[in-house]
Amino acid sequence: MTDTQFDTLLYAVEDGIATITLNRPDRMNAMTGRMTQDLLRAFDAVDADDAVRCVIFTGAGRAFCAGADLGGGGAFDYETLADPDIEVTRVGDIYRDGAGLVTMRMYECLKPIIVAANGVAVGAGVTMQLAADIRLASTDARYGLVFARRGIVIDGAASWFLPKLVGLQTALDWCMTGRIFPATEALEAGLVKSLHAPEELMPAARAIARMIIENTAPVSIALTRQLLWRMAGADHPMEAHITDSRAIQSRGASADAQEGVSSFLEKRAPAFPNRVSADLPDPFVNWRERPFA
Repeated sequence: MTDTQFDTLLYAVEDGIATITLNRPDRMNAMTGRMTQDLLRAFDAVDADDAVRCVIFTGAGRAFCAGADLGGGGAFDYETLADPDIEVTRVGDIYRDGAGLVTMRMYECLKPIIVAANGVAVGAGVTMQLAADIRLASTDARYGLVFARRGIVIDGAASWFLPKLVGLQTALDWCMTGRIFPATEALEAGLVKSLHAPEELMPAARAIARMIIENTAPVSIALTRQLLWRMAGADHPMEAHITDSRAIQSRGASADAQEGVSSFLEKRAPAFPNRVSADLPDPFVNWRERPFA
């Protein structure tokens, strides 16, 4: 088991699973500038480590994340809010939204991300979950997209992610009313995959992670994740066909494909040799990087 130190997170890698735990339980894991930077660094660590095959993202204590830390009363006074030890990400005269920095980094991640929402998730505590691949929730969890009740608007690029997950009508309902809703409603709407008793939440998340780790090729998972997320915004299925064709041809000639077929025929567990750090092809010939401007 390996551990990396962060100010606002717990980060541990064990048996191929990196567990990222928001760790400000006395503040219900409310988000700060430091937490934003810690999360960016944590996902950088995930992608850089071939030993990490899957990520579980959760919170310490009774909350997943209560949104932005409003304790100081100046949550949107960017000049005074910034931690003096952290360089604030600013483009021109615009300060980039912290939750958006996190979801954009998660969107680009090369490892599958499972959220285990252990409790209250409000504001950024909801929107940060949207760029995960699978979301599980405790039966104790509650959700709220309360931005309009605070005189602001949704963050975390939720205007792109949320309607894709739950549909436009439900997204508008949650965002325009700002009401708190139970985990059962999140399940019914498709925001979460399943609900679990609090003591069963992390074991359920680990079981999904183990299924991925024990049965799939890391490079194939990295490509599959990017194919699905990127093509969600494509303007024509031909973009998917072009990219799929290149990816399939590259993967079909790989040592992983040979091992996948051999292990199937020999009725044994696969031992895929390719690594994300060294063997990841780039089939996205038409992909245009989008700078913040």
